[in-house]
Amino acid sequence: MTVKLTRKEVEEHNNNKSCWFIIGNKVYDVTKFLDEHPGGCEVLLEQAGHDATETFEDVGHSSDARQMKEDYLVGDLVEEDHQKYSYDRKATSNASKTEKTDTQPLQDKLILGGLIAAIVALIYYLFTA
Repeated sequence: MTVKLTRKEVEEHNNNKSCWFIIGNKVYDVTKFLDEHPGGCEVLLEQAGHDATETFEDVGHSSDARQMKEDYLVGDLVEEDHQKYSYDRKATSNASKTEKTDTQPLQDKLILGGLIAAIVALIYYLFTA
């Protein structure tokens, strides 16, 4: 049986001793993950006690991160505290199965641009030396 929690109960867990937040109407206790989070504990603590759905989705977490978050699942929000989100759940679950995230195309362009600039600089250096 799944534990049902209210938003008010989640709000009480808003510090480094007990860090809970909501993602997609589910409640996660990430207290033990604070020191392991690649982005630092501050990122998680900013969301402590709140709905972190938008922030989690905006970052474009990897499929591994999406799967890992389930290890920290505490329960679901009570039905009356559910919120409708702007993202399509099917699109989100499908995106988590692909290798690229929403931010990946921009990162790819930046890396490619840097690589091209380095090659052009190397060619220029070789021809002017």
